[in-house]
Amino acid sequence: MPTTESAEFLQEELKKIEKWEKSQKGLWFWEKIGRIPFALLDKLTPKFIQEKIGIAIDELGSYIQTGGQYLISEKTIFKKFKPDNEVTSLEQVQQLPLAKMDKIADVLKNSRKKVAAIQGATTGIGGIFTLAIDIPVLLGLSLKVLQEIALSYGYNPKDKAERIFIVKCLQFTSSDIVGKKAILEDLTDFNAENKNSRIVSQLQGWREVVMTYRDNFGWKKLFQLVPIAGVIFGAFINRSSIQDVAETGIMMYRKRRILERLHQKEGLGEA
Repeated sequence: MPTTESAEFLQEELKKIEKWEKSQKGLWFWEKIGRIPFALLDKLTPKFIQEKIGIAIDELGSYIQTGGQYLISEKTIFKKFKPDNEVTSLEQVQQLPLAKMDKIADVLKNSRKKVAAIQGATTGIGGIFTLAIDIPVLLGLSLKVLQEIALSYGYNPKDKAERIFIVKCLQFTSSDIVGKKAILEDLTDFNAENKNSRIVSQLQGWREVVMTYRDNFGWKKLFQLVPIAGVIFGAFINRSSIQDVAETGIMMYRKRRILERLHQKEGLGEA
């Protein structure tokens, strides 16, 4: 447990996160538009594209259960802490100052945003026929950056409970105002006693997570259906999507780490 961070400092950082949470309660422009356009898109989408999107849904279920193909190597994240720190385990990451964790998480967020923009531009060339590729790849990028951020704050995506937390973060970014409020409560209480089993139960309907994810940004992809022009829209939309996902991950993992450190300080004070 770092001794350089006072309880007062941690409380101030917690207030910043709570301020961000309040800012998430307003409806974004995207959400005000609604989901009707994607319903129209469904009717226009060839069967083979629908099948590929269905594969992405199945893969998310596999990710929750086993990690599937989306699990990343923690060693690649440990290397990011050099040369300032020599890190070889999650236990060491957990002892690092919050500022160092924030720095690595921010580097990872910016890196993934660039990758997403390039990928979106690439798939934007072909319009509707590359949209089937774009949605599963964007889902994979989202899961990857959330895992990287988890590791940056000392949490292990190899744990099933942690993967559930990651999917809840993903779900938060694509939910409406009512959904955001409920998910925030789940994420805040994640480490509380008996909470994990309730969240596992909630995610038995994990297919809905991908369907919501798809529906809420699906209309934006309509702009990507025009070949060539879709390059610009694809790059912008994918970049902003990863930005939102990464920002949520950083805020939620930061909050967990701060609350855990405050709890430990209180425990030491009572000892």
